[in-house]
Amino acid sequence: MIARLQDFLHRQATHQPEHTAIVFEGRKTSYSELEESSNRLARALRAAGCRRGDRVALLLPKSPEALIAMFAALKAGCVYVPLDCSSPASRLSRIIEICESRCLLAVQPAANILREMTIPRDTRIGWMDAGADPGPGPSFRWPDVLSYSAANADSGGAAEDAAHILFTSGSTGTPKGVVITHSNVIHFVNWAVEYFDIRPEDRISGHPPLHFDLSTFDIYGTVAAGAEIHLLPQELSLLPHRLAGFIRDSALTQWFSVPSILHHMARFDVVQQNDFPALKRLLWCGEKFPTPALMYWMQRLPRVSFTNLYGPTEATIASSYYSVPACPKDETAEIPIGEPCGGEQLYVLDDSRRPCAVENVGDLYIGGAGLSPGYWRDPQKTAEVFFDSPWGRIYRTGDLAKVGRDGKIYLLGRADTQIKSRGYRIELGEIEASMHALPNIQDAAVVAIDTGGFEGLAICCAYVASAEISPLALKKQLALTLPSYMIPTRWMTLDRMPLNGNGKIARPRLKQMFLEQDAASTAVAAPGVNA
Repeated sequence: MIARLQDFLHRQATHQPEHTAIVFEGRKTSYSELEESSNRLARALRAAGCRRGDRVALLLPKSPEALIAMFAALKAGCVYVPLDCSSPASRLSRIIEICESRCLLAVQPAANILREMTIPRDTRIGWMDAGADPGPGPSFRWPDVLSYSAANADSGGAAEDAAHILFTSGSTGTPKGVVITHSNVIHFVNWAVEYFDIRPEDRISGHPPLHFDLSTFDIYGTVAAGAEIHLLPQELSLLPHRLAGFIRDSALTQWFSVPSILHHMARFDVVQQNDFPALKRLLWCGEKFPTPALMYWMQRLPRVSFTNLYGPTEATIASSYYSVPACPKDETAEIPIGEPCGGEQLYVLDDSRRPCAVENVGDLYIGGAGLSPGYWRDPQKTAEVFFDSPWGRIYRTGDLAKVGRDGKIYLLGRADTQIKSRGYRIELGEIEASMHALPNIQDAAVVAIDTGGFEGLAICCAYVASAEISPLALKKQLALTLPSYMIPTRWMTLDRMPLNGNGKIARPRLKQMFLEQDAASTAVAAPGVNA
């Protein structure tokens, strides 16, 4: 019986120790190597003072070392916190402060950003390579780790213990830490491995970054099945021809991605007829997949199964699924998010939290085995979105949905100022908070418009300034506090904000102004075309 995530690894290392677990840039790591390296590192973490429940931050790019660190933290009884290595130092410092990290694991390429971060004095630094710069008082380096025993180092723990904390955008400008337990992940992984029939001979993609919750399924689903995970180098992420080549050359049997990437690959027409002969399954999650792009993929890969997964971070990886039975014939056809995964429940409720009638729009709530305990040490934010109900504890997703006449659930968009762009969940309020913190900015409002292109929703910022300041200058200042995917791509300078009858910013009007701005730009770019 699997009770903790590290049990998946121990089982595979016992039954098929020489089977390949990880493939990255031509390097293969076996299950026994992953098991033994994580055992050594778990002992090093405990020697550095880590105890059950302590947080271990991972400033590590996607690599075998990062997966070793994840399993080592779990074996030490700790909670790992994957960090986005491309985020500004100030944001990373804030996350370290919020989670009170006992130890931070890093590699040499992260040394520069580590120097810019504010690290608490009692946070130990562990280097996952030999040649790392000493930095701010290291506790150990990889050669030190190798001196520890490779024997099983599991320190115990329970299924309901926190396994990791994933930080998402927060509306007040402070990142929110979503706590995910061993049980949350194991329940979904067990269902998915059985439903998708994942086997040891499978070769699974590892495309999303490790701080993104979709990567959780890639890693633990692979290890649970004893398969191979092929980690995609980060530099290939936005290169459509290289992505197609990676699927082809790695002979992947499963590709799991976000719709914006699949849409991008379709736009560049990189998929050949009957391409990727080894591919059996294509899965997507994180945002709506435009039906024309889905048709492109299904027409070229008729032997592949296509499944739409849906679920916020707070409900662990995915809560519903819909396997598309046949290629849609109509580009306007709606693709549902389907029905609950095993052990999950989805509810479409009205303002009084009563079930909506068929075809009526309501708020989407989730309950069941994947539900997070809540936000890290933030009972107020937890209480705002997690509720007791007649069906048990439920989470308000902020998405609008309806139950169709076919009994499937259809997603209709957001009910708040949170959006999904390129798979990332973004609180527009966090961007506004960062804008208002800048000198000379008197007012700012951020909205999102659908571009119909690769980026999906474009983030647009209108601002009123007391002195002349260019969007380029604002971008540079925002880059000091926000990750690149949260920085607006459309800008507008105003003398004053448009207001509605209640004196609030008229956001629908702002959206229309940005759409008109786009239309005007298109007309200038193509003067021979009638607007």
